[in-house]
Amino acid sequence: MANKTANRTILVDYIARVEGESALDLRIRDGRVTSAKLKIFEPPRLFEALLRGRDFAEAPDITARICGICPVAYQMSAVHAMEDALGVKVEGQLRALRRLLYCGEWIESHALHVVMLHAPDFLGYQDGIQMAREHGDAVRRGLALKKAGNDLMRVIGGREIHPVNVRVGGFYRAPTRDKFAPVVEALKRARDLAVQTAHWVKQFPFPDYERDYEFVALRHPDEYPFNEGRIVSNRGLDIAVAEYASEFEERHVAHSTALQSVLKRRGSYLVGPLARYNLNFDRLPADAQALARECGLEPVCRNPFQSIIVRAVELVYACDEALRIIAAYEAPEVASVPLALRAGVGHACTEAPRGILYHRYEIAEDGSIVTARIVPPTSQNQLSIEEDLCEVATRALDLSDDALRDRCEQTIRNYDPCISCSCHFLRLAVHRE
Repeated sequence: MANKTANRTILVDYIARVEGESALDLRIRDGRVTSAKLKIFEPPRLFEALLRGRDFAEAPDITARICGICPVAYQMSAVHAMEDALGVKVEGQLRALRRLLYCGEWIESHALHVVMLHAPDFLGYQDGIQMAREHGDAVRRGLALKKAGNDLMRVIGGREIHPVNVRVGGFYRAPTRDKFAPVVEALKRARDLAVQTAHWVKQFPFPDYERDYEFVALRHPDEYPFNEGRIVSNRGLDIAVAEYASEFEERHVAHSTALQSVLKRRGSYLVGPLARYNLNFDRLPADAQALARECGLEPVCRNPFQSIIVRAVELVYACDEALRIIAAYEAPEVASVPLALRAGVGHACTEAPRGILYHRYEIAEDGSIVTARIVPPTSQNQLSIEEDLCEVATRALDLSDDALRDRCEQTIRNYDPCISCSCHFLRLAVHRE
């Protein structure tokens, strides 16, 4: 048993099973955690600066390269923001296709995280490969789910990674109805596998831990949110996406190359599946609500470790939603709506698998991008991750250093952080005296 009052420093040089590179510095003094620093040391990749001067139509394909797991989220936020700047509204079957493409991304991303990246924490394995020796059926389910999501993305987007069929105003080509026939059968099988996955994860041992988070997510009048809605919270926030900058700001912290986003008036907040679920439980279909209850969830869940169950429920929902959209789909007469160039500013926010993803662009009369701002989910969750680490570690100080390190890594993976997505270019001021 570790000495709870000992002064200790827990260093994790590399956080495994997350997308990107980061480290953790946990400092303990006189029986309490004095600091928890999630160190993001990937170099900034300058996407916001890279976009300046490029044509507005290039934004979806450029921003998709920010992440290979959730390129659709970046494409959708980019096209919605550009259409906002140009005064264009995409509706009908084109809008439905965008929602369907987002279903594919949720399926493949959630399946990857639930089964391969997060489940090993609960079952005591170093990684998904080791876990497969005794939980081969679960791993095969996860891989089949991911393939179903990838196949759906390929049919609509042209390929599985960094889809090439998305454009401002719609798509370059709209798939005909017959193209979805093989996907439908795969999605029906995937739906059954997703239900099995939800019942599998509900049995995991969950630490007894809750926090009174400020949840932030999109909320749509009729739908569980993907592409559109107002930004709301459980503490009274309710704003249009264009008002984002009035309520949120990003701050530079010395230990990270990524900015940390906070609510100006209240500080940290949480985005992602747990926030979506808590703020939109009533937007889930009855079957999804019933599944959540079968898996031990109530309409409000504040245990971040149970986010793996929420992701599994969203997996089932994404399969159901995809099947619903395909059943009602008729190929549109045109694949995109006409665009007229004008100078303007556009805002958009969509629900990436990890939470809200905000884009803002200013474009000139010739369609060139003047400024770009991208705020990914991980940068919004970083401060909340560090606060969780302080609380979780303080409650677990009796654990050995190795066990405490494992618990801290598990806490980080509750958020499914995409470190590569979270890196911004930091403005540098040099003072010479």
